[in-house]
Amino acid sequence: MFGINGAEFVVLLVVAVIVIGPERLPRYAEQLGAFVRTARGFLKDAKSRVDEELGPEVGDVDWSKLDPRQYDPRRIVREALLDDDDLMGTSSRPRSASPVPPPPPAPVDADGVRVPAPFDDEAT
Repeated sequence: MFGINGAEFVVLLVVAVIVIGPERLPRYAEQLGAFVRTARGFLKDAKSRVDEELGPEVGDVDWSKLDPRQYDPRRIVREALLDDDDLMGTSSRPRSASPVPPPPPAPVDADGVRVPAPFDDEAT
C-alpha cells in the first residue's frame, strides 16, 4: 500500500513518535482510527448504493472481457467482418486458403518484358 515496505513504515512510526511526542500520540492514533472507520463506512455505503442502482444484472457481467489488456484489434475486426455462421464454422461459403488477396502483377513494357515498379521520390 502506497509503496511503503515494513522498514520504511517503522521509520515513519519512530519519526511520528519523536515529532508528535508521547503525550499527544494516543489522541492522534484515536483520531486516525475514527477517520479510518468513517472512511470504511462511506465506502461500504457507496458500494451498497451502486449495487442498488445497477441492480442484480450487474453480477452477470464478465468483467474480464472488458479488461483493456485483453484488447486485440485483429480479433475484434475478424469477429466484426465474419458472418455469424462463420463463427460457428458452418458457413455455406468456401473458405479461401488465405484471406489476403494476391499481389498485383508486376508491370511489363510493350514487348512483355518485366520492368521495375515506378519509384515516387516525393512519396512519404
